[in-house]
Amino acid sequence: MVGFLAKHFIKDWENVTDPKVRQAYGILCGLVGICLNVCLFLGKILAGIMSHSISITADALNNLSDAGSSVVTLAGFKLAGAKPDVGHPFGHGRMEYISGLVVSGAILIMAFELVKSSVVKIIHPQPVEYTLLTMVILLLSIGVKLYMCSYNRTIGKTVGSAAMRATSLDSLSDSCATAVVLFAAIVGKLTNLQIDGYCGVLVGLFIFYAGIQAARETLDPLLGQAPEASFVAKVQDLVLSHKEICGLHDLIVHDYGPGRRMISLHAEIPAEGDLLLLHDVIDNIEAQLRTELKCDAVIHMDPVVTSDERILHLKKQLSDILADLDGALALHDFRVVFGPTHTNLIFDIVIPYEFRMSDSETVRTLQERTSQILGENYFCVIQVDKA
Repeated sequence: MVGFLAKHFIKDWENVTDPKVRQAYGILCGLVGICLNVCLFLGKILAGIMSHSISITADALNNLSDAGSSVVTLAGFKLAGAKPDVGHPFGHGRMEYISGLVVSGAILIMAFELVKSSVVKIIHPQPVEYTLLTMVILLLSIGVKLYMCSYNRTIGKTVGSAAMRATSLDSLSDSCATAVVLFAAIVGKLTNLQIDGYCGVLVGLFIFYAGIQAARETLDPLLGQAPEASFVAKVQDLVLSHKEICGLHDLIVHDYGPGRRMISLHAEIPAEGDLLLLHDVIDNIEAQLRTELKCDAVIHMDPVVTSDERILHLKKQLSDILADLDGALALHDFRVVFGPTHTNLIFDIVIPYEFRMSDSETVRTLQERTSQILGENYFCVIQVDKA
């Protein structure tokens, strides 16, 4: 249904990299979610009243809160699409993450209230009356929630939306929760065992887990998570496709919301090259990154010696020493200062997070191996970087 609506109501619906198209998808999914959740609420509240079941009534209220969450998600997409202004020069894209966090908070509050009311039902049990209509409503609810999980996950993955992925996870947990309620209804019908309250607790725990997962999904980009490896690879491939660039390092990605990325990087250029020509190449790369990867880039030019055989040989020796120490290590910004009594090898090394040795231990080991292989008159001046 959502795919059908997208094809007929979203202009240029396949161009998901366009911020306007992406926003339209978010609004469409939000509206569909509101309608479906309101219908589920009405059906379940009717079944809950008829059967006097706390777990069904709680499940109905959960669907009502989901409708409210869909409203928040819709508002988040709408606000995220606002244009940059004086107070927010990088746009309002992170509003989508904030809306997802609000949804997570609502899920957690609902889970707490559900567990509390279910514990009361365990302490003070009441007879539950299940009917065929009740069973049908619960089965339909499971099917609808699985459908909502499917389309939110698919579109969330397509447009890269943390808020929609959180909504998908919430829908999956809702279907599991309703399955538990259905199980309680079947057991109550067949055996007269009063497990309604216990099942309500299980439903609450399902919902609580979904809230935690959804919060994690939206908090990470707000806190500043590492960029996707695929995006980093695309940046590297694009920059290094220009023959004038010898290498790149110190790539930093700033995420101001989906489709609103800014990056900075250091591009190594031949020190002997024409500065104006190389500057023009850098300008073209920045424009290409903006057009193809939808990100604004600032590139710092790092001149490196490419014609001195002595320096190139020393760099090769240092690279081999690093490779023998650990293949995860890398160097850049390599310079050499020759002197009458000693030679300084000046460079940066990239040490991954959670490396097996501390930074100081890694530097000390590298200096010792360099002295052993090149001689005691070679000294390393090392700056540590993180990937």
